[in-house]
Amino acid sequence: MKAFLIASILTLIGSCATQKYSDKIDILKNGIHIKDSTAILEFSQTITAPELKVHLEFLANKELYGRETGEVGQKQASEFLKSYYQSLNIPSPMEDSIYFQRIPKDYFPEKYNASENVLAFIKGTEKPEEVVIVSAHYDHLGLQDGKIFYGADDNSSGTSAILEIAEAFQLAKEKNQGPKRSVLFLHVTAEEIGLQGSKYYTEHPAFPLDQTIADLNIDMIGRVDPSHEDDPNYLYLIGSDRLSRELHYISEKINNTFFHFSLDYKYNDESDPNRYYYRSDHYNFAKNNIPVIFYFNGEHEDYHQPTDTPDKINYELLEKRARFIFATTWQLANMENRLLMNEDF
Repeated sequence: MKAFLIASILTLIGSCATQKYSDKIDILKNGIHIKDSTAILEFSQTITAPELKVHLEFLANKELYGRETGEVGQKQASEFLKSYYQSLNIPSPMEDSIYFQRIPKDYFPEKYNASENVLAFIKGTEKPEEVVIVSAHYDHLGLQDGKIFYGADDNSSGTSAILEIAEAFQLAKEKNQGPKRSVLFLHVTAEEIGLQGSKYYTEHPAFPLDQTIADLNIDMIGRVDPSHEDDPNYLYLIGSDRLSRELHYISEKINNTFFHFSLDYKYNDESDPNRYYYRSDHYNFAKNNIPVIFYFNGEHEDYHQPTDTPDKINYELLEKRARFIFATTWQLANMENRLLMNEDF
């Protein structure tokens, strides 16, 4: 009888603890309110398929020879990014105002030349010292056996999305609706050779890492993988709940309010053999305890092939996905408090 009583008490305690945790989650979910729905809709609509196509076709054209780290095509791409931000009067956070965070040759494996990350930002109106990062790598595999690896989806798609997201924020700023926190548009080099550009950034950050709210990383969002050919209205999200469940719930709220994607978390499973969580630039931020989301359309037959060309991009889908990421960035940049971390529960 005594043993039964003790077991009953322990069960009750466990039940109460579980209930308390679930109550916390409910409170967290119910406390998420969309910031400025009208503005999100207005400025997200400035992200358009035709403009994305213009950016992407330049980045993935044959004259850039596949944008291999340290080579002439990658340098041309970096100049294109710099000129774009200058044309919109979006400044660089770098002290020399040249938009480039230069990475020396000796940082990379022996065969690669010096390279550069490209940084631009919009200063926050109320909490400028805090920053939300939107990142994407702009390098690719270059020339191999005389064939150009164009990298249209990987990752001209993510790079083009950032350009349109940046323009949307700048248009908002010009209408006195700039973000409360700073937003950093981070184009990293050398992803294809081991996430080296983002690693260098986290070792030499333009903003202190402890003031970095989140990293939203975009790597391949212009195509449809074989698993979703019958329903292309999807996007894989990886890492959204690993460090901050609040980030995950914010993302879900944004999607359910505006976009209605089928968000697929298949690759977020810690037992997933592909280990995508560790394979793109967000991971260098996650290692520093910064909440992340990795946006991804999955692999397809042209992944890391010379056939990954601009004509195969679904530009309308790219537009919708970029708008979703813009809206999530807007929410993070304008919410009152910093994200709650999982250890806070």
